[in-house]
Formats: sequence, C-alpha cells, structure tokens
Amino acid sequence: MGVYEFKGDNSMGTLKLVCFLFLSFAFCGFSRGAGDIFSDSFPAGVTRIWIGPDYWANRLQDWRVDNGRLECVDGNKTRNVGILTWRLKGGSGDLSASYKVGLLNSATPQKGDHWVALRLGSGGGNPDYRADAIQSRGLVAGITATGNLFIGKPGGETRPKAAKLMALLLKGGVVLKYDLNVSNSVKLRVSAVDPSSGKEIDSIEGKGLKANQFSGGLGLVCNGGRRSNKNWSGAWFDDLRIGGGKLEHVPERAFGPVLFLEYTLSRKIMTMNVQMPPVGAQDDGKVVLQVKRGGSWTAIAEGNIDADARTVQLRVKKWNDTVDTPYRVAYSYAIGGGKKKATFYSGTIRKNPVNKQTIVVGAFTGNKDTGYPHSPIFNAVKKLNPDLLFFSGDQIYESVAGYGCQIKPVDKAILDYLRKWYIYGWAFGELFKDRPVVSIPDDHDVYHGNLWGCGGKAAPYGKGAKSQDAGGFIMPPKFVKVVDRTQTANLPPPFDPTPIKQGIGVYYTSINYGGISFAITEDRKFKSAPKALLPKGKIFNGWHLNPDWDPATQGDAPGAVLLGERQLKFLDHWVQDWSYGAKMKVLLSATILEACATLPASAKTDDVIPHLKTYDPGEFPPDDKPVADMDSNGWPQTGRKKAVQKLRECFAFHIAGDQHLATFTQYGLNDWRDASYAFCVPSIANAWPRRWFPSVEGKNRKPGAPRYTGDYLDGFGNKMTVYAVGNPDRNPKHARAAGFGIVDLNKATRKIEVHCLRRNSPGEEFPGWPITISQFDNYGGKVSGWLPTVTANVADPVVKVYHQDTKKLVYAVRANGKTFAPPVYAPGKYTVKVELPDRGKVKVFESLKPAAKKGARDLKVNF
Repeated sequence: MGVYEFKGDNSMGTLKLVCFLFLSFAFCGFSRGAGDIFSDSFPAGVTRIWIGPDYWANRLQDWRVDNGRLECVDGNKTRNVGILTWRLKGGSGDLSASYKVGLLNSATPQKGDHWVALRLGSGGGNPDYRADAIQSRGLVAGITATGNLFIGKPGGETRPKAAKLMALLLKGGVVLKYDLNVSNSVKLRVSAVDPSSGKEIDSIEGKGLKANQFSGGLGLVCNGGRRSNKNWSGAWFDDLRIGGGKLEHVPERAFGPVLFLEYTLSRKIMTMNVQMPPVGAQDDGKVVLQVKRGGSWTAIAEGNIDADARTVQLRVKKWNDTVDTPYRVAYSYAIGGGKKKATFYSGTIRKNPVNKQTIVVGAFTGNKDTGYPHSPIFNAVKKLNPDLLFFSGDQIYESVAGYGCQIKPVDKAILDYLRKWYIYGWAFGELFKDRPVVSIPDDHDVYHGNLWGCGGKAAPYGKGAKSQDAGGFIMPPKFVKVVDRTQTANLPPPFDPTPIKQGIGVYYTSINYGGISFAITEDRKFKSAPKALLPKGKIFNGWHLNPDWDPATQGDAPGAVLLGERQLKFLDHWVQDWSYGAKMKVLLSATILEACATLPASAKTDDVIPHLKTYDPGEFPPDDKPVADMDSNGWPQTGRKKAVQKLRECFAFHIAGDQHLATFTQYGLNDWRDASYAFCVPSIANAWPRRWFPSVEGKNRKPGAPRYTGDYLDGFGNKMTVYAVGNPDRNPKHARAAGFGIVDLNKATRKIEVHCLRRNSPGEEFPGWPITISQFDNYGGKVSGWLPTVTANVADPVVKVYHQDTKKLVYAVRANGKTFAPPVYAPGKYTVKVELPDRGKVKVFESLKPAAKKGARDLKVNF
C-alpha cells in the first residue's frame, strides 16, 4: 500500500492531521478494500497560487494554497481542481474518500446553487487525462452552501439537517465522506460529519448510477452559481484523503514545478526559456541548469524567476554544438515544515546538425483545445522527428479550456493567459525539451481577434472591433510583455532591442541552425491600423463596408506600415549575412504576404465563415470571390511589396500560419511568379475554416491541376500564383482541414520539399502536396541576360550581385558547388562580390555586362 502525503509544518498541524486520519479510518472504512491511499493536508506555512505537481486548477487565478489548506478564492461557476497523479480504475472495486470543507466568508448570503463537491470519474468521455483535467467532466457529489447533500446535481427540497450543516460550513467546516462500491450494481453514500464530535449529521445515497461513470479523473469543485452573482466568496478544503481498490497511482502524470521549456541554438549560443508555475515566497526563486561532465552533474547557468511571466531565461555562450548534450533543470519547492523537495527536468540539447543533409522543420499554427491534447499530431511529429519546430502564433485562444478570458485586473489577466499557455506546453512539451523551438505570438495570444500594433501604442481598453480598429494593444503593456517573454525569450537577442511605445519589447531576430539561416519577423507589432487611414472604405474590423470603394485601387494608404523601417533594416542585413555556413534562407512569420481566401459575393465580413456550407472535392460554391481582409499581410500593399522584395533578394522560402487555411503559393511583384514561394500551414485545431474557391478559374495553371490553382490577384490586387490549397470538405475525418506542415530543406541538392499533413489521418497529405521546388526558384521573373559564370577553387561561395550605378543589391545567394551562373533581369552594368564569409574572404568584380547566353564567359575566383 503506497502512501503519498504532505504534512504540516508544526506540531498543531500534525496533531490536526492525526486526529482527522483517526476519524477517517473510523468512519470511511478504508480497510474494506486493498489499494493505494492518497492524502494531502496541504502544506502549512506555504502560500502560493500553484497548488503542486499533483493538481491542475481551473482557473489558475481562482485557487491558492494558504493557511495549510486549499482555497477557492473566486466565487464563479464550476471552479475546480483536478488530481493528476491519482485516478479511478475501471471495473469493480471500492473507494473511500473524505475531506474537510468550509466557506471563506460567512457574512455573505448563501444560496442553493453555491456548492462544493468531489468529482468522481470523468464518465469515460475523455481519453486523455489532460483533457479530463481542463474539461472537468464527470459525476459530482457534495454539499450546497445551504447545507443540502447531493449526488449528481444540486437541487430538490431542503433536507431536515441542512441548517445544522450550513452552520458548520459557515463556522469551522464540515467533514464530507464518500463510500463507493462498484460491482454488479453501484452504491455511493455521501455523509456529513461534525469534525468536533465525530458524529454523522446527515447522509445521502445515489440512485440510478452506472459503473462506467466511475473511471478516470478525480477532483474538487467549487461552484458559485450564476456569473451575475458576486456575493459568493468561495470555499476552502483541507485534509483530503482517498483510498481503496479503485484508486490507482499514476505519478508520471505530475505537472511541474518545471512545466516545460523551449530552447534555440544559434552561432554557438544556447538560449533556454524555462516555464514555471506561480510559485510562492517559500519556494526557490531561481532555477539551475546542469549538464553532465565527467560522470557528475555540473551547474553551468542559473536565473531568477520573472515575477510576472514566471519564466527563467538561461543563455550560455560558447556552447559546444558538436555533440548532443544531456541537461537537467534543477528546482526545489516548499512542502511544509520548512522543508523543500528537489526536482529535476531533463532533456537533450541536440548538436547543431550542420553535417545533416536535410534539415526538417515542423510547422504549426492555431492551438485551440478542440481535440486536446492533439495526440494525432504529437505522435506523428514524434515519429517524424523534425530538427526544429515552428509555432507561428495563436498558441492560445481566448476561449481555450472554457471560462472565457479575464482582461482585468492585469495581474489576474496574466494568470488567465498563463493557464492557457500552460495547456499549450502540456500538449507539446515532450517534443520541446529535445530540439529547438521557435514560437511567436499572434493576435489571439494577446487577446485580440485582429491586431494592428501601430508600434506599440495603447488601444482603448476593452474588447471588440471598436478597440481593435483604433490600432495598438488593448491589453496593458505589462500583459503584452508577459506574452512576449513566455513565447520568445528562448530566441537569440533581437537585431535591435530598442523598446517601442509603452516600453514594449521586440524579438525580431535570426537563427543559424543546421546550415539554414532563419529570419523571424513580427507581423503585427508595427503594422498600421487601416480604419483611420482609409476613411472612405468605412473599415470595420479590417473589412471595408463601403461597396463603392475598391481596396485594390484605393486601399494602399500613403504611410501605412507593415513590417516598418526597423524590420526592413534587419532584413537588409539578414539578406546579405551568410555566415556560420548558411546555405539556404527561410523566413518564419505569423502570416503570409497576401490574402488567399474567398467568401460569397454577398458577404461583407468573415463573420459568415463558421456557417458556410462545405463541399465534396470537385464541388464549388457558386459565387465566391477573393476578399480583402486587412488582418492578412496582403495589406498594406506597399509594405507587402517591400517585404517580398527582401525575400526575393536572398532566394528565401517563407513559412507562416494564422490564416486557418493551408496554401502553397508564389508571390508576384512586377509579374506573376517572379518572387518567393510561401507555405501557410493548416491549423492544429481549426475553429475558423477559411477557403479558397474563386469562381474565376486560375490562369496558366498546370495541366490537370484544380481550377482554383494558377495566377490570381488577391483582394488587394497583389499578384500570386496558387499551387495547392487545403480547403475544408465534408469528410468528418478531415476535421475542418486541420493539420500541420513538414518542410525538408536539402542542403546538398537545394531542394525544398513541402508536406501538408492531415490531423486525424497519419501520413495522409492534403490534395496537391507534397510539393518540391528548388531554392533557386525563389527568385523568378524573366531573365534578360547572364553575367560571367563564377568558377571558384572552393565549394559553395556566396555570390552577391549589385547594380553598378545604384549600388543596390539584386540578390545574394550561396552557390551549390564551385560554379554559379548569375542571371540578371535588366540591362546595365553590374558588380559581383564572391565571398567566403566565415573566412573573411571577398573578391570584387566590377563593370560586368550581361551576355545573352548562360555560360558564355567565365569568372575565375581563387581564394
């Protein structure tokens, strides 16, 4: 028989526990069935929001450990705590449980819809314990604030002993006991005991119960009734004890104190962001990173827990990136009695895969809790074993795991966000600990439906389109900083760390990993709000409501910002920086640089999306047309062109998300197909199934390709070529077109192979995928001539081509092998620089004129 127990920190606390355990054995009949025993008197002398690794709290801000007991400090509807490390086994058996419970504030009016309860099982409806914990379903049995015992649902007539029990609840608490037997029939008895005398006051027995109700998770529930009621102050729980043959210990399900972490490795610098829960003053205030050296663990870095984000950033320079390095994060937390428990969270920092031919990137977006914890995706990704993971935004949504979102006061709003963020890490943390991760926030991460950050200014505090259309951040800067810190503190330092308005930081940066140079930009933070700039369009939530106004010809507002000058300056630098052996370039951002979506002609906004009819493959709606959604990065057009130009200058491929619609497209600048390719990945769990079903067939599409592929203008008049789309369809297995992406970057061949995988069908690709392109396809357009072929005495030099007169860069690219024939796209004279950036070697050739034929002349380069 195993015992798992926390004891108090003084003799009175110990005496209290011993006396209660005597009562528990006397009244609960633990001796009737063999099995484990779980007990928790909640550590006295410890105050913190985080209950401990055995629990999950809904909501995080509503619970705390204090005064040697567990307290629900918010009186709203169905607040609950799931017990993670113990569960009810299926089948026959006995269970006995007890705890002491009372009300926090005896001065408030008590009502029958205020109650506390024990949750017994999840009813078999949740296949995963994490889903069970956040959804908290199952049978409840307990007592109302008016003293009535209940099983299943509070209500009915007042029981004769109710007044006495109510008095105990208000004064010093009452002991609730549960006796469950599951065999051919189910018997459940709930009784209330006076803790002073040990006498039973009242009891109740269940009726019509079924055996399958009593398997799965256990938990404590505190219900405050209707949301409009503000008089209910919550309740406290103490001396929890559960035992019997139906109880099973599953210690591997503990969550915390280190919840999860993310790290990156770039330029021999390892940066780790450790996510902690809201620990207390009695717990350690720092974590320590240890690696194994000479057979023993050695501390190499430590950091203090951020008071708001509850994160710890650990950055180690001169990291040995040539070997896999096992690590562990050490942390100790208080367990009462002045004692602490040491814990370790382990993983591996992978070696930099510079010698690996193909670098594999897993790409994701839109992490709602539908289908949580997304096991099909987790299992598929674990098997595919990518080198790097990219989460492009909306790691949380306001509605994740129920209860809406709390936007004030800011400290509670932060806890509200953290609970949702923890849910994300709970699902994917086992993947994070052993490979680099890039996760960047998008609009929903900061509690926006749409976000135009306007350089960090403050938007009117509140919710809805009116606040969003004003531009800026609705949530206070303290909140925005927490979101950035939790999601991006594992990235290398930003290119320019200067804060923006309200002191909000930035994170745009680059990563060199495995011979791939990744740029990371911030789509929303600098972007202008369209409403004030386009008054004639009558903009509402990024949609024009004036039918006589054309976004394609009137929407490119002078002065409108997309990435902004700071990020364009960063991209200028990144385009030309091929150091640390970078052979290919990839942009990682929240969303694509176009508006690839359609709606029925009658639709003025995208509010209709959840209600749109779905179609079988080959069927099409009658009148869909490309739309001008200013939340997309098709707007503003000039800002979009500047960004696409930078990508083209280094033959960069673009990976993004946000749009809830998987697409593979090629950007057009001056003409179709003259710029980079872009992959927008499908959502992990798609709550907003956009579609691309233009009624006009695409031009110049490949033979046999779907009619919605080919050359198009989006709703803003941007040129784009569509090659594949993951439209939603009627097949229920396709889960509203949810899934994820895998991108294989082959450094030897310079091929880019793109896979778009369905969520619920392992290995099944969306129609049109996989797609393979060359790195060199990312600079399209009509070639007007060829400069002399660079022939070097070393492999893979970097070749940079400049206009001789303007000094402007045409492009910079790493050659594949010792030769490279530079194409040009306009007549004139050119300067060519051939570089070995990691050796500091440069050869410059000026006044080169293009020839009509490729390879007509050679340019010998000897280093």
